Amino acid sequence: MSTVAISAQEINKLRQTTGAGMMDCRKALTETNGDFEAAIDWLRKQGQKVAAKRSDREAKEGVVIAKTNSNNNIGIVLCVSCETDFVSKNADFVNFAQSIADAAIEQNVNNLEELNNATVNGAKVSDLIDDKLATIGEKIGVTKFERVEANFVASYIHGAYRIGVLVGLDKNALEVGKDVAMQIAALNPVAIDAANVPAEIVEREKNIIIELMKQDPKMAGKPDEMIAKIAEGKMGAFFKEQTLTAQSFVKDGSKTVGEYLKEAGGISVSSFKRVALG
Repeated sequence: MSTVAISAQEINKLRQTTGAGMMDCRKALTETNGDFEAAIDWLRKQGQKVAAKRSDREAKEGVVIAKTNSNNNIGIVLCVSCETDFVSKNADFVNFAQSIADAAIEQNVNNLEELNNATVNGAKVSDLIDDKLATIGEKIGVTKFERVEANFVASYIHGAYRIGVLVGLDKNALEVGKDVAMQIAALNPVAIDAANVPAEIVEREKNIIIELMKQDPKMAGKPDEMIAKIAEGKMGAFFKEQTLTAQSFVKDGSKTVGEYLKEAGGISVSSFKRVALG
């Protein structure tokens, strides 16, 4: 049993992230000594239909900007966060975020540290953020920054600056890039294909499948080796749902994204980045 005190705020955060009930969230955090990630896995191992926590849930409010350079071979996507939607919907705040994104493109910024040292009209981004904080009275900051470099990069902003996507392609294909970016915005794949899914994610999902199978009365008495082998087969469903090229194409469910790319001229996706407000 946990000796860590679980606060109401922690329970509510887990509830908002997973959609699980309050008592289940309390038990999950108690059983995992307050480890948030482990608590999510604990809920999933009980058969609850909750999604694994993604890093793009970090910013509560703000705006996400995605754009490319004039040659369409470099793209950036960033999130300028704030505390309330009142500020995030303000045109001045959106323009402020746009100016930072423009500086990132113009000064060929590679990471968040470089971005904070970039300049807008002679002033450092980090100083401008401090000034804006003092002006609006809310904690703000650039909380996410991603960059893609490829033969062709497409950018896409979904909704009212809620999700930004970059897609790197091996060929100049603006419409295809936009279609794939919309797919990524909607279904949030973890990787391009099964081969590119990080090993830790594969292991995590497999462990959850195995744990659920062990709770199935039909699997009682089955050797661990058999359960592990069956779990390998069940991972196919995960790859189909969670990898880009295997997903059903949102604009035409009769084909996968991979099939759409092949029909569009054998186009390949080299990389993608997705940043979203939670």
